[in-house]
Amino acid sequence: MIVTWNYRERDTFIQRLDPRTRVIFFICATLAIIQTWDIRLLLGWLALTAVAFRVSKVTWQETRRFWLFVLPLITFLVLITAITGRGGVEAYQVEHFIYVRRFSLPLLGERVFDMSVEQLVYAAGQFVRMICMAALGLLVTFTIHPAQYGVTFRRLGLSDKFAVATDLAFRLVPTVAHDFQVTLDAQRARGYELERRPDVSLVQQIRNLAPLIIPVTIGTLLRGEEIVDAMDLRAFGAVPRRTWIVELRYRRADYVVLTVAVLALALTTWGNVVGLTDLWVPPFLLP
Repeated sequence: MIVTWNYRERDTFIQRLDPRTRVIFFICATLAIIQTWDIRLLLGWLALTAVAFRVSKVTWQETRRFWLFVLPLITFLVLITAITGRGGVEAYQVEHFIYVRRFSLPLLGERVFDMSVEQLVYAAGQFVRMICMAALGLLVTFTIHPAQYGVTFRRLGLSDKFAVATDLAFRLVPTVAHDFQVTLDAQRARGYELERRPDVSLVQQIRNLAPLIIPVTIGTLLRGEEIVDAMDLRAFGAVPRRTWIVELRYRRADYVVLTVAVLALALTTWGNVVGLTDLWVPPFLLP
């Protein structure tokens, strides 16, 4: 069984848009965000993302599992960036240190740990960037009908094979998650315990995951073989140009959103070239 994201039909402005519009807007917004380090502009994108979530009526309960996984991951990456100072070498040349400490380590000699205002602002910008891109990507998957994935990417110019492959890729994560949960419930019904115990080492705990990982992996491979066989039986790829049942048409609102997305990307690219999107440090944070 192929599982999809938790899609719900809602009569909202975003769902009334053509799915191609949502994908193009996501691509343009992502390209614009990755060119921006000015925290003021990034906060503007964050506000726009919050408004989009509000308009789409996607609830916290529907996306809770996604955020419980993504937020700790993003926080960990941002903390590593802030502590090490890596990644911001090209974003700022001058640093205003607010904390400097020297210490010695065996075999490594004397080391220095420092923290600057620029590192903190850079880390904050990185956090906002990742949140915006994750939220916009999540919005695309939760507002496009699963039956429209293939035709959406086909009408964006991809070939039939790439369109179907992208469709299956979108369904991979929820399908594997569903299989993992079903396998976990079945193993627990047989007395399997996943919870970490103090008397069990970490290596042994990893080994104990075999009753979960092996069935899920084998099931995923077998399902892939079944999909390939089903597509071969339907002569997929033998016809130069296939037809799709779903017809997509742009409306006036789609053209407006596409114009805004392309203009935002063009202005951001121009601002990046002339240096208007570079790292900005609030003056009140400078010592």
